[in-house]
This record gives sequence, C-alpha cells and structure tokens, in this order.
Amino acid sequence: MPTIIGVYVLIGILLYMFQERILFRPTILEQDYEFVFSYDFEELTLKTEDKASLNAIHFKVESPEGIILYFHGNKGNIQRWGAYTEFFVKKRYDVLVMDYRTFGKSKGKLSEEALYKDAQLFYDYLKKQYEEGQITIYGRSLGTGIATWVASKNKPKQLLLETPYYGIADVAKHRFPIFPIESLLNYKFPSHQFIKDIKCPISIFHGTKDKVVPYRSGRKLFDEAPKELTTFTKVDGGNHNNLILFKDYLEGIDSVLK
Repeated sequence: MPTIIGVYVLIGILLYMFQERILFRPTILEQDYEFVFSYDFEELTLKTEDKASLNAIHFKVESPEGIILYFHGNKGNIQRWGAYTEFFVKKRYDVLVMDYRTFGKSKGKLSEEALYKDAQLFYDYLKKQYEEGQITIYGRSLGTGIATWVASKNKPKQLLLETPYYGIADVAKHRFPIFPIESLLNYKFPSHQFIKDIKCPISIFHGTKDKVVPYRSGRKLFDEAPKELTTFTKVDGGNHNNLILFKDYLEGIDSVLK
C-alpha cells in the first residue's frame, strides 16, 4: 500500500511539474525562416508590454468578405496552421493566425493571463484595419478557450469553435481521472464561464469520435452558451483532426461564412 501511494504522489508531482510541456507542444523556428504559402500574405511581429515578440501571418485577398482571427491548436507553429487556414482564404476571407509564445518565431514567458493579453493585442491590431463587425474569431482545440475569452471581451461578428472544451480541467479529468486535477492545473481556460458573456452568434463543431477533446466536453460547453445565439454541429464519425473531410462541417462553415 505505501508503494502504491508513493507512486500516486510521484505521478501527481510529475503532472504538476510538466503540465506546460503536456499542454503546449510547440515547434520552434529560426528567426530567418521563410514561410511558404499558396496565397499572398504579410508576416508581422507585435511586441507586448512585457517585451515578448509575437509572430503572425496575415493573409490578404482582394475585396475580402471579412477577416478571420484564428487561434490554433497546441502543436506546431504557423507554418502548419497557416497552410490549414488557407481553406478560409480560398473562400475570400482575409485571415490572421498568430503563434503563441514559444511557438515558431514567437518568444516570451507563457502564462494563461499572457495568452489572453496577446490575443487581445492582435484583436486590437485588426480593429485598426477592419470594422469590428467584419471580424470573425475562430478557435481550434486549445485555441477555443482563448477565442472564447476574446469574444466575451469584444464585439466581433461571430465566434466559430472547432473541437472546443468545457474547460481544460474537464479534458484533464478525462485523461487523469484519479488525480485532483483542478488543484494541480496552472492553466484553466474556463470556456464555460466566458461563453456566457458573449453577445455575438456562436457556432460549435465537434466530432463524435474525438479522442483528444471528448465530444461530451463540447456538448457541455454548448449547454452553457446563450441558446438564442448558439448552434452546435454534430459531426458523426469525425475525430479531432479531420472535420474538414465531413459534409456536415463543410456545409456548416459555408452557412456561417456566407
């Protein structure tokens, strides 16, 4: 019994110590790395009050339908996610996708509060170039918590969430059910709290076979959202990374973007 308790405590300590490495899995790029995409883009870097530098890609098309501010998942960098967001550029939307601190060329100390402030920095950057009613906020996976926070603090045209979670603790409990996860986590991203304050239309897309963020977590988030503003698209058979292959997702995206 003492050995079992000792192992339990040790694993709990390791989860606490390495939670940032579990949650954030960036791929770092050299500062002189040259991005390659199929559409015209501008690379930019914004500086923060705490002297972090945040790298981003801004796709621009002629006579855009609007602008999508895209908050990506927890892996890779904007070379990967920029290519992914070309899906929206093809639909004649400008798109801005930023790299979080420590991802790609971005630098700075990570924290939940810093990520919110960084997201607001880019939202404010876009407000200098677009009317707020032209801004669509898009969050994917990890980025859904950040996107939901930004939407709750501003007045965008709409919020789109792909594979969102109720909160990070909800996902962590699914993976580590025997540990007191809420007391161990330094990152909360309580989307279920933020979503209650949103005043714009919300569209949620979630696959039934998602093994990263369980489908039930997305449904729980939907239950907390303002019903008159929110739609939920169930993608039967979809997993965490392939919703773009399903008709329900594609038709849903076309509907909200048109």
